[in-house]
Amino acid sequence: MQHESEDDPYSLGLGTSAPEDLGEEVEKTNTKLENLKRQLDVIEKQKVRLDELQRRQDELDSGRAEMTDKLARALSVAEREYEEAQHRIEQLTSIRNSFTQHLRYIESINPKLWGADELPRELSTALGAIDDARADFNKARIKLDAHGSGIDLGAGAGGDEYGEAMGFADWVKNGFAFMLPLQITIVILFILWMMFRS
Repeated sequence: MQHESEDDPYSLGLGTSAPEDLGEEVEKTNTKLENLKRQLDVIEKQKVRLDELQRRQDELDSGRAEMTDKLARALSVAEREYEEAQHRIEQLTSIRNSFTQHLRYIESINPKLWGADELPRELSTALGAIDDARADFNKARIKLDAHGSGIDLGAGAGGDEYGEAMGFADWVKNGFAFMLPLQITIVILFILWMMFRS
């Protein structure tokens, strides 16, 4: 009978193991299974962590490429604007110094202090200073208008200063404004003529 038991294909290789030995085998198998489950859980957690690291790495690469391009373009624009701003500051500093000097001299002019003998010479000097101030003022307005600074120094008391400082674009706009009523009248007459003709 023992020989037949050894040849039994359903013995699972346990041979003549006692029932208590079978219980130990089941326990060992369950232990191995639990170990495998724990290892699988560890591997799955590692996979999740690696997937998250990969996602963040891809996000880093994409963000670096995006911001490198944007910052390079923005830096180029900022540098150009900075250079223009520096030039404008230098220009405004020069204008301020010139205006300050002219203003101080003009405000210091006091004809009441001039004697009869020195009146012609002082008048010539003062009028020359006024002309120089007017010329510098008009030059400054033209420079600021040419660079599109948006700074309006204001029109002078007389019309000559403003006329000298006006650029071509100002003349075109003024000419269009002057001709606008005539243009409207011509359009109205043309419409009336078309209506009567039809």
